Amino acid sequence: MNVLIVGGGGREHALAWKLKQSPKLQRLYCAPGNAGTAGLAENVAIGADDVPALVAFCQDHAVEYVVVGPELPLTLGLTDALAAAGIQAFGPTKEAARLEGSKAFAKDLMRRCGVPTAKYKVFRASELQEAKAFAREMPGPWVVKADGLAAGKGVLICTTLEETDEAIRLVLENKAFGDAGDALVLEEYLEGEELSLMAFTDGRCVVPMIPSQDHKRIFDGDKGPNTGGMGAYAPAPAGTPALVARAQKEILKPVVAAMAAEGRPFQGVLYAGLMLTAKGPMVLEFNARFGDPETEAVLPLLENDLLDILLACSAGELENVPVRWRSGSCVTVVMAAAGYPGDPRKGDAISGLADVPDGVTVFHCGTSPDASAGTLTSGGRVLSVTACGDTLRDAVDLAYQGVGSIHFDGCQFRRDIAARAL
Repeated sequence: MNVLIVGGGGREHALAWKLKQSPKLQRLYCAPGNAGTAGLAENVAIGADDVPALVAFCQDHAVEYVVVGPELPLTLGLTDALAAAGIQAFGPTKEAARLEGSKAFAKDLMRRCGVPTAKYKVFRASELQEAKAFAREMPGPWVVKADGLAAGKGVLICTTLEETDEAIRLVLENKAFGDAGDALVLEEYLEGEELSLMAFTDGRCVVPMIPSQDHKRIFDGDKGPNTGGMGAYAPAPAGTPALVARAQKEILKPVVAAMAAEGRPFQGVLYAGLMLTAKGPMVLEFNARFGDPETEAVLPLLENDLLDILLACSAGELENVPVRWRSGSCVTVVMAAAGYPGDPRKGDAISGLADVPDGVTVFHCGTSPDASAGTLTSGGRVLSVTACGDTLRDAVDLAYQGVGSIHFDGCQFRRDIAARAL
């Protein structure tokens, strides 16, 4: 089978690494890919958001199946365009991807089907004063979220009303997040531990993956600004079997059923970002695809042929594939460029990639091949250094040994990945 992976980050490298293990795979392409995927697939110089070019490439190269990594092509309708051309894809339609593309849509859907989430209200650009008034109706802290896609950075946590007023103005008036801020969601702040719970779904059957925990802030101790994710580990001890079963019953299944009932069936990966509150798990947000860096920590523990699972989701036959996980733990530590998450520096040479210990897998996030220097940094998050172990401590220690083997100027990484669990 000829397969195209759309995207060029660590998630896509991890998907390529896992799909490459499938005996069903014939040729693997990655658009646009990176220096890491170049060793597993044929990189194609097409942007992940160039829907017409991606469809044309599939037609010209007999691509039979497309796995969509990032959220943007999903919200642009890539899977719809592929289906219209007779090409099967893994990922939700444009209408179903609104679960991630619009936080207001997701919150309203949760309200309709009784899924537990924070108290909230949606405000448009003309309702700046109304938003400020609503903030004064509920106790702080307050959370201000740009409605649309903002690369994981459109969430502002405010501890005072003055900060909240400024955040509202920043989103609605200053357009700090562009069109993503045409509307905002203002909601109450939830206390507890965060958990990432991804699930495979064919639009009817829902199979949770092992729970993981991401580390959003740039600095140790969850300090500094939010990022796309500085590391992750799985399984997260907070995600007990009982908690996952509860989230499946109260959150995942009701949402998938509601999407189908409303004529926008959701097929692909449904990712619930959860807060484990005193009242139980509550939804912070939904993503409509594999998380990054969670994928790098979860897929190494998957025993199945990943392609079998994805094809079953696309065919509406997920219930026929028993999804199996190996024992042990997996940890991924993100090595980021200088300046990240603001304006990351690019073009630094990376050394030591061949010197990592046995058992360490380095997934490339923001890299590009260079004829003379080998591999260069080309993004904010540069590498996801990943290791499995019989215990979480074993996995953490091995992953950090891998980090210690690699160097590029200005490199920054957190030294406390999985510390909460340990």
